[in-house]
Amino acid sequence: MADHQKIHPVAHDVEAPPAPTAPLVPRGASKSDQGDPAVERQGHYPPFQRTIPVMHSKPPKRRSCCCKCLCWTISLLLLLVILIGATVGILFLVFRPKLPKFSVDKLEITQFNLNNSDDTLNATFDVTITATNPNKKIGIYYEGGSQISGWYQNTQLCEGALPKFYQGHKNTTVLDLALTGQTQNATGLINALSQQRQETGNIPLGLKVNQPVKIKLGSLKLFTVKFRVRCTLIVDDLAANNQITISSSSCKFRLRL
Repeated sequence: MADHQKIHPVAHDVEAPPAPTAPLVPRGASKSDQGDPAVERQGHYPPFQRTIPVMHSKPPKRRSCCCKCLCWTISLLLLLVILIGATVGILFLVFRPKLPKFSVDKLEITQFNLNNSDDTLNATFDVTITATNPNKKIGIYYEGGSQISGWYQNTQLCEGALPKFYQGHKNTTVLDLALTGQTQNATGLINALSQQRQETGNIPLGLKVNQPVKIKLGSLKLFTVKFRVRCTLIVDDLAANNQITISSSSCKFRLRL
């Protein structure tokens, strides 16, 4: 009969060194530049150190400065316009300004001759104009450099100037003015005037006045402005040394700064 097999425990060698149970390299450290393959397989990596960027304050943009300057400029301009408007309104309420009035009262033609040798028309008009200042608290200084001219349609016939004078409050001034002029190539003009008189029985004339003036408010004398007057006359004839009848006269007055 075969011997029964016996299992005997294997005796351990006490002197043998124990088997390693943990890696010799601490966790989180690598043995070499290539890293620990066993650690990488187990999914353990060294802790990641996050770098926080340094935030630098940005200098103010030039565009914002320009916008502020523009806003301040617009605000100052609006304030200036408001102040000017308020000043003009107060002056208007205090002085109640009114535009002067002009009228052409009389017209005499002392010369209106055609020189056939050089086809030149020589004309001399004596005009009586009435200027009225209707204001109670405003005076008018009529300065030098004025111009007054007589026209037929688009052709200037004569010209002259107004004298310098001061017109006080509620004042009416009568001016006798002499206008002289020469017109070249005047044969066609004479024929047009003759035809106009034959067809309508009258001749339309224009009178233009450009006058620099200074306004006096109380005791304050302001800067120079310009009066612009446009008058339309209807006369019966333009014959020299003849009494001219003005059938109608109207003037429009404008103020230019």
